[in-house]
Amino acid sequence: MVFGFDSLLRCILALSAFISYSHADEKYLDRLHKHMSLLQREGSVETWTDHQIVPGAKLDKAVMDALLSSDLFIALVSPDYIASNYCYEKEFEEALRLSENGKLHIVPVIVEPCDWLSSPFRQFMALPKDGKPISEWTNANVAYLDVVSGIRRLVSTGKTDAVPVGTGPSAALTSGRRIKIKQEFDSIQRGEFIDQAYEVIRDYFKSSCDELSGIDDLKAKFHRMSDSSFTCTVVNRGIKGGREAHITVHNSKGSRHHFGDINYVFEAHADTNTSNGSIRVSADDYNMYLTLGFGGLMGRGDSKYDAQQAAEALWSEFIGHAGIEYD
Repeated sequence: MVFGFDSLLRCILALSAFISYSHADEKYLDRLHKHMSLLQREGSVETWTDHQIVPGAKLDKAVMDALLSSDLFIALVSPDYIASNYCYEKEFEEALRLSENGKLHIVPVIVEPCDWLSSPFRQFMALPKDGKPISEWTNANVAYLDVVSGIRRLVSTGKTDAVPVGTGPSAALTSGRRIKIKQEFDSIQRGEFIDQAYEVIRDYFKSSCDELSGIDDLKAKFHRMSDSSFTCTVVNRGIKGGREAHITVHNSKGSRHHFGDINYVFEAHADTNTSNGSIRVSADDYNMYLTLGFGGLMGRGDSKYDAQQAAEALWSEFIGHAGIEYD
Protein backbone atom coordinates (compact mmCIF):
# COMPACT_ATOMS: atom_id res chain seq x y z
CA MET A 1 0.00 0.00 0.00
CA VAL A 2 1.35 3.44 -0.95
CA PHE A 3 0.66 6.49 1.23
CA GLY A 4 0.81 10.08 0.01
CA PHE A 5 2.83 12.56 2.08
CA ASP A 6 -0.28 14.14 3.62
CA SER A 7 -1.67 10.74 4.66
CA LEU A 8 1.66 9.69 6.12
CA LEU A 9 1.99 12.99 7.97
CA ARG A 10 -1.48 12.58 9.48
CA CYS A 11 -0.62 9.11 10.74
CA ILE A 12 2.62 10.41 12.31
CA LEU A 13 1.06 13.39 14.06
CA ALA A 14 -2.29 12.20 15.36
CA LEU A 15 -2.60 11.45 19.07
CA SER A 16 -4.96 8.66 20.01
CA ALA A 17 -7.62 9.60 22.58
CA PHE A 18 -9.65 6.87 24.31
CA ILE A 19 -12.98 8.38 25.37
CA SER A 20 -14.52 6.57 28.32
CA TYR A 21 -18.18 7.30 29.06
CA SER A 22 -21.40 5.85 30.42
CA HIS A 23 -24.00 5.12 27.77
CA ALA A 24 -26.38 7.22 29.86
CA ASP A 25 -24.18 10.21 28.94
CA GLU A 26 -24.10 9.61 25.20
CA LYS A 27 -25.48 13.08 24.47
CA TYR A 28 -22.30 14.56 25.98
CA LEU A 29 -20.14 12.26 23.86
CA ASP A 30 -21.94 13.32 20.68
CA ARG A 31 -21.48 17.01 21.47
CA LEU A 32 -17.83 16.58 22.39
CA HIS A 33 -17.16 14.87 19.06
CA LYS A 34 -18.67 17.85 17.23
CA HIS A 35 -16.45 20.28 19.12
CA MET A 36 -13.38 18.14 18.49
CA SER A 37 -14.03 17.97 14.76
CA LEU A 38 -11.42 20.62 13.91
CA LEU A 39 -8.76 18.82 15.95
CA GLN A 40 -9.60 15.64 14.08
CA ARG A 41 -9.69 17.37 10.69
CA GLU A 42 -6.23 18.82 11.38
CA GLY A 43 -4.94 15.35 12.14
CA SER A 44 -4.01 16.35 15.70
CA VAL A 45 -6.24 13.84 17.51
CA GLU A 46 -7.91 10.56 16.65
CA THR A 47 -10.64 9.38 19.03
CA TRP A 48 -11.67 5.87 20.01
CA THR A 49 -14.93 4.82 21.68
CA ASP A 50 -16.71 1.52 22.09
CA HIS A 51 -18.72 2.40 18.97
CA GLN A 52 -15.74 1.10 17.03
CA ILE A 53 -15.99 -2.42 18.44
CA VAL A 54 -17.29 -4.70 15.70
CA PRO A 55 -20.03 -7.30 16.33
CA GLY A 56 -18.60 -10.58 17.56
CA ALA A 57 -15.41 -9.03 18.93
CA LYS A 58 -14.32 -9.84 22.48
CA LEU A 59 -15.31 -6.75 24.44
CA ASP A 60 -12.63 -6.78 27.13
CA LYS A 61 -9.82 -7.46 24.67
CA ALA A 62 -10.98 -4.72 22.29
CA VAL A 63 -11.15 -2.17 25.11
CA MET A 64 -7.79 -3.13 26.61
CA ASP A 65 -6.07 -3.12 23.21
CA ALA A 66 -7.46 0.36 22.54
CA LEU A 67 -6.28 1.59 25.95
CA LEU A 68 -2.78 0.23 25.42
CA SER A 69 -2.47 2.01 22.07
CA SER A 70 -3.85 5.36 23.33
CA ASP A 71 -2.01 8.50 24.39
CA LEU A 72 -4.94 10.21 26.17
CA PHE A 73 -7.73 8.85 28.35
CA ILE A 74 -10.67 11.26 28.32
CA ALA A 75 -13.31 10.33 30.90
CA LEU A 76 -16.78 11.92 30.78
CA VAL A 77 -17.38 11.96 34.52
CA SER A 78 -20.91 11.90 35.93
CA PRO A 79 -22.92 10.04 38.57
CA ASP A 80 -23.66 7.37 35.95
CA TYR A 81 -19.96 7.03 35.12
CA ILE A 82 -18.94 6.61 38.75
CA ALA A 83 -21.76 4.10 39.28
CA SER A 84 -20.75 2.06 36.22
CA ASN A 85 -18.76 -1.02 37.15
CA TYR A 86 -17.30 -1.28 33.66
CA CYS A 87 -16.38 2.39 33.13
CA TYR A 88 -15.01 3.02 36.59
CA GLU A 89 -13.69 -0.34 37.74
CA LYS A 90 -12.30 -1.62 34.43
CA GLU A 91 -11.55 1.21 32.02
CA PHE A 92 -10.58 3.85 34.57
CA GLU A 93 -8.61 1.51 36.83
CA GLU A 94 -6.61 0.22 33.86
CA ALA A 95 -6.05 3.82 32.74
CA LEU A 96 -4.77 4.63 36.25
CA ARG A 97 -2.28 1.78 36.05
CA LEU A 98 -1.03 2.94 32.65
CA SER A 99 -0.86 6.53 33.92
CA GLU A 100 1.26 5.52 36.90
CA ASN A 101 3.67 3.86 34.46
CA GLY A 102 3.86 7.01 32.35
CA LYS A 103 2.07 5.42 29.40
CA LEU A 104 -1.20 7.38 29.39
CA HIS A 105 -2.38 10.92 30.19
CA ILE A 106 -5.73 11.11 31.99
CA VAL A 107 -8.09 14.04 31.38
CA PRO A 108 -11.35 14.07 33.40
CA VAL A 109 -14.17 16.02 31.75
CA ILE A 110 -16.89 16.72 34.32
CA VAL A 111 -20.27 16.58 32.57
CA GLU A 112 -22.66 16.33 35.56
CA PRO A 113 -22.32 17.22 39.26
CA CYS A 114 -21.01 14.20 41.15
CA ASP A 115 -18.64 13.20 43.97
CA TRP A 116 -15.58 13.03 41.71
CA LEU A 117 -13.38 14.93 44.18
CA SER A 118 -13.61 11.92 46.50
CA SER A 119 -12.31 9.64 43.75
CA PRO A 120 -8.83 9.20 42.21
CA PHE A 121 -9.94 11.69 39.55
CA ARG A 122 -9.15 14.44 42.08
CA GLN A 123 -5.41 14.08 41.40
CA PHE A 124 -5.85 15.16 37.76
CA MET A 125 -6.57 18.64 36.40
CA ALA A 126 -10.19 18.47 35.27
CA LEU A 127 -12.00 20.22 32.43
CA PRO A 128 -13.93 22.48 31.92
CA LYS A 129 -12.32 25.28 33.96
CA ASP A 130 -12.28 24.62 37.72
CA GLY A 131 -14.05 21.29 37.15
CA LYS A 132 -17.39 23.07 36.73
CA PRO A 133 -19.80 20.51 35.24
CA ILE A 134 -20.82 21.15 31.64
CA SER A 135 -24.49 20.88 32.62
CA GLU A 136 -24.13 23.94 34.90
CA TRP A 137 -22.73 26.33 32.29
CA THR A 138 -25.08 28.99 30.97
CA ASN A 139 -24.01 28.09 27.45
CA ALA A 140 -22.80 24.50 27.09
CA ASN A 141 -20.93 25.38 23.90
CA VAL A 142 -18.60 27.63 25.91
CA ALA A 143 -17.91 24.72 28.26
CA TYR A 144 -17.10 22.39 25.36
CA LEU A 145 -14.87 25.06 23.84
CA ASP A 146 -12.97 25.22 27.13
CA VAL A 147 -12.58 21.43 27.06
CA VAL A 148 -11.30 21.41 23.48
CA SER A 149 -8.98 24.33 24.20
CA GLY A 150 -7.49 22.38 27.10
CA ILE A 151 -6.94 19.32 24.92
CA ARG A 152 -5.40 21.48 22.20
CA ARG A 153 -3.00 23.07 24.71
CA LEU A 154 -2.12 19.63 26.03
CA VAL A 155 -1.19 18.14 22.68
CA SER A 156 0.45 21.29 21.30
CA THR A 157 2.79 21.64 24.29
CA GLY A 158 3.73 17.96 24.24
CA LYS A 159 2.63 17.27 27.82
CA THR A 160 2.08 13.59 27.08
CA ASP A 161 4.37 10.71 26.25
CA ALA A 162 2.98 10.83 22.75
CA VAL A 163 4.07 12.56 19.59
CA PRO A 164 4.22 16.37 19.75
CA VAL A 165 1.69 18.07 17.53
CA GLY A 166 2.32 20.99 15.20
CA THR A 167 1.59 22.00 11.67
CA GLY A 168 4.84 20.51 10.40
CA PRO A 169 6.01 16.87 10.37
CA SER A 170 7.62 15.44 13.49
CA ALA A 171 7.95 11.97 14.91
CA ALA A 172 8.91 10.12 18.07
CA LEU A 173 11.62 7.50 17.73
CA THR A 174 11.57 4.20 19.61
CA SER A 175 14.49 5.53 21.68
CA GLY A 176 12.19 8.25 23.04
CA ARG A 177 14.02 11.00 21.15
CA ARG A 178 12.02 13.25 18.86
CA ILE A 179 12.83 14.47 15.39
CA LYS A 180 11.47 17.41 13.43
CA ILE A 181 11.47 17.52 9.66
CA LYS A 182 11.99 20.85 7.94
CA GLN A 183 9.53 21.89 5.26
CA GLU A 184 8.26 24.88 3.36
CA PHE A 185 4.58 25.88 3.44
CA ASP A 186 2.91 26.80 0.18
CA SER A 187 0.07 29.28 -0.39
CA ILE A 188 -2.59 26.57 -0.23
CA GLN A 189 -1.40 25.36 3.17
CA ARG A 190 -1.23 28.91 4.47
CA GLY A 191 -4.72 29.65 3.14
CA GLU A 192 -6.14 26.56 4.84
CA PHE A 193 -4.38 27.50 8.08
CA ILE A 194 -5.87 31.00 7.94
CA ASP A 195 -9.37 29.61 7.28
CA GLN A 196 -9.12 27.20 10.23
CA ALA A 197 -7.82 29.95 12.52
CA TYR A 198 -10.62 32.30 11.46
CA GLU A 199 -13.24 29.59 12.19
CA VAL A 200 -11.83 29.06 15.69
CA ILE A 201 -11.82 32.81 16.39
CA ARG A 202 -15.35 33.27 15.01
CA ASP A 203 -16.76 30.35 17.03
CA TYR A 204 -14.95 31.56 20.16
CA PHE A 205 -16.53 35.01 19.85
CA LYS A 206 -19.99 33.56 19.21
CA SER A 207 -19.83 31.23 22.22
CA SER A 208 -18.39 33.94 24.45
CA CYS A 209 -21.16 36.36 23.43
CA ASP A 210 -23.74 33.72 24.31
CA GLU A 211 -22.14 33.25 27.72
CA LEU A 212 -22.00 36.97 28.50
CA SER A 213 -25.66 37.37 27.60
CA GLY A 214 -26.55 35.06 30.48
CA ILE A 215 -24.96 37.39 33.04
CA ASP A 216 -26.89 40.20 34.74
CA ASP A 217 -26.07 43.73 33.50
CA LEU A 218 -24.32 42.39 30.39
CA LYS A 219 -25.67 42.04 26.88
CA ALA A 220 -23.76 40.69 23.90
CA LYS A 221 -24.74 40.29 20.26
CA PHE A 222 -22.91 38.27 17.61
CA HIS A 223 -23.72 38.73 13.92
CA ARG A 224 -22.25 36.71 11.09
CA MET A 225 -21.88 39.18 8.23
CA SER A 226 -20.58 36.69 5.65
CA ASP A 227 -18.49 33.52 5.41
CA SER A 228 -15.42 35.66 5.98
CA SER A 229 -16.53 38.34 8.44
CA PHE A 230 -18.47 38.84 11.66
CA THR A 231 -19.26 41.65 14.07
CA CYS A 232 -19.95 41.73 17.82
CA THR A 233 -21.33 44.28 20.27
CA VAL A 234 -21.10 44.06 24.06
CA VAL A 235 -22.99 46.39 26.43
CA ASN A 236 -22.01 46.72 30.08
CA ARG A 237 -25.10 48.10 31.84
CA GLY A 238 -23.34 47.92 35.20
CA ILE A 239 -21.64 51.23 34.39
CA LYS A 240 -23.86 54.30 34.67
CA GLY A 241 -25.15 55.17 31.23
CA GLY A 242 -23.83 51.87 29.89
CA ARG A 243 -20.55 51.23 28.14
CA GLU A 244 -20.38 49.56 24.75
CA ALA A 245 -17.68 47.75 22.80
CA HIS A 246 -17.81 46.88 19.09
CA ILE A 247 -15.62 44.82 16.82
CA THR A 248 -15.65 43.63 13.21
CA VAL A 249 -13.33 40.81 12.13
CA HIS A 250 -12.48 40.02 8.49
CA ASN A 251 -10.71 36.97 7.08
CA SER A 252 -8.80 38.73 4.31
CA LYS A 253 -6.30 35.90 3.61
CA GLY A 254 -3.39 38.23 3.21
CA SER A 255 -4.88 40.18 0.30
CA ARG A 256 -2.67 43.11 -0.69
CA HIS A 257 -5.70 45.38 -0.19
CA HIS A 258 -5.82 44.51 3.52
CA PHE A 259 -3.60 44.95 6.56
CA GLY A 260 -3.05 41.30 7.51
CA ASP A 261 -4.47 37.82 7.18
CA ILE A 262 -7.22 38.38 9.76
CA ASN A 263 -8.04 42.05 10.41
CA TYR A 264 -10.14 43.64 13.12
CA VAL A 265 -11.52 47.10 13.74
CA PHE A 266 -13.35 48.30 16.85
CA GLU A 267 -16.48 49.37 15.01
CA ALA A 268 -19.74 47.60 14.25
CA HIS A 269 -20.23 46.34 10.68
CA ALA A 270 -16.99 47.98 9.56
CA ASP A 271 -15.73 47.83 5.98
CA THR A 272 -12.49 46.14 4.99
CA ASN A 273 -10.59 49.35 4.28
CA THR A 274 -9.89 50.20 7.95
CA SER A 275 -8.11 48.29 10.70
CA ASN A 276 -7.11 48.64 14.33
CA GLY A 277 -4.98 45.52 14.26
CA SER A 278 -4.31 42.22 12.57
CA ILE A 279 -3.50 38.58 13.11
CA ARG A 280 -0.94 37.20 10.68
CA VAL A 281 0.19 33.72 9.69
CA SER A 282 3.92 33.13 10.04
CA ALA A 283 6.09 30.04 9.82
CA ASP A 284 9.46 28.75 10.88
CA ASP A 285 11.20 25.74 9.38
CA TYR A 286 8.75 23.34 11.03
CA ASN A 287 5.39 24.91 11.87
CA MET A 288 2.89 27.59 10.97
CA TYR A 289 1.66 29.83 13.77
CA LEU A 290 -0.08 33.16 14.36
CA THR A 291 1.41 36.49 15.37
CA LEU A 292 -0.55 39.45 16.68
CA GLY A 293 0.01 42.77 14.94
CA PHE A 294 -0.51 46.40 15.75
CA GLY A 295 -3.19 48.07 17.92
CA GLY A 296 -3.74 47.12 21.55
CA LEU A 297 -1.91 43.85 20.92
CA MET A 298 1.26 45.71 19.88
CA GLY A 299 4.42 44.13 21.22
CA ARG A 300 3.16 40.56 20.95
CA GLY A 301 4.41 40.08 17.42
CA ASP A 302 7.38 37.97 18.52
CA SER A 303 5.15 35.42 20.27
CA LYS A 304 3.78 32.34 18.57
CA TYR A 305 0.06 31.74 19.05
CA ASP A 306 -2.35 29.03 18.05
CA ALA A 307 -5.87 30.01 16.98
CA GLN A 308 -7.36 29.51 20.44
CA GLN A 309 -4.74 31.71 22.11
CA ALA A 310 -5.19 34.42 19.47
CA ALA A 311 -8.97 34.32 19.98
CA GLU A 312 -8.57 34.68 23.76
CA ALA A 313 -6.18 37.64 23.38
CA LEU A 314 -8.43 39.47 20.92
CA TRP A 315 -11.59 38.79 22.94
CA SER A 316 -9.96 40.12 26.12
CA GLU A 317 -8.91 43.33 24.37
CA PHE A 318 -12.40 43.72 22.87
CA ILE A 319 -14.42 43.34 26.09
CA GLY A 320 -11.92 45.52 27.94
CA HIS A 321 -13.37 48.45 25.97
CA ALA A 322 -16.65 47.80 27.80
CA GLY A 323 -14.99 47.62 31.21
CA ILE A 324 -15.12 43.81 31.42
CA GLU A 325 -12.30 41.43 32.25
CA TYR A 326 -11.84 37.89 33.56
CA ASP A 327 -10.22 36.93 36.88
